[in-house]
Amino acid sequence: MDERNDFPLAEEEKPSRRRGSDLFEWLQLLMGCVLAAVVLFNCFARLTRVDGNSMDNTLKDGEMMLIWSLGYTPEQGDIVVLNKTDEITKQLLGGKAIVKRVIATGGQVVDIDYTTGTVYVDGTPLDEPYIREEMYLPANPAMYNTHWEIPEGSVFVMGDNRNRSTDSRHEMVGPIDEDYILGKVVFALWPLEKFGPM
Repeated sequence: MDERNDFPLAEEEKPSRRRGSDLFEWLQLLMGCVLAAVVLFNCFARLTRVDGNSMDNTLKDGEMMLIWSLGYTPEQGDIVVLNKTDEITKQLLGGKAIVKRVIATGGQVVDIDYTTGTVYVDGTPLDEPYIREEMYLPANPAMYNTHWEIPEGSVFVMGDNRNRSTDSRHEMVGPIDEDYILGKVVFALWPLEKFGPM
């Protein structure tokens, strides 16, 4: 005669966790996040801060932004961060990374009419609602060309605050090789009222 055990079977005892194993798992997770952030911000995107007033009122001095570099190809109208650090631009720009707007890319022609404050690309006037104020003839007009043919692999950039910007109009800067582009500004981080995609 089979006897049935009316008592519930005892659950298998779970092996006790070692002291500190939870902490170790948290440290692993934290290190994984730090490593992912390092790879992200060194290979694909970067945080940078606006230094100066050449992009007023679009971007102001001290604002923080995220730039994207992976697979980026410059296009007209993009806001980019450049790291042009040859000896001439070190003197003009202090050797810092600079933020400018792409006005034209390789193969295009830029003409500037200071009497009307108009920029032409391939003969077509640009509609530029982003500029801070009307562009005036620079104080030293001999240093600013009015006609540029942009070589392939280069960009012509200008600040949105045209009257306070040292940019591609200056003959000592001119068109900038795309290799100097660190990335495109894609997201404003600070101040909070500007937080969001650009």
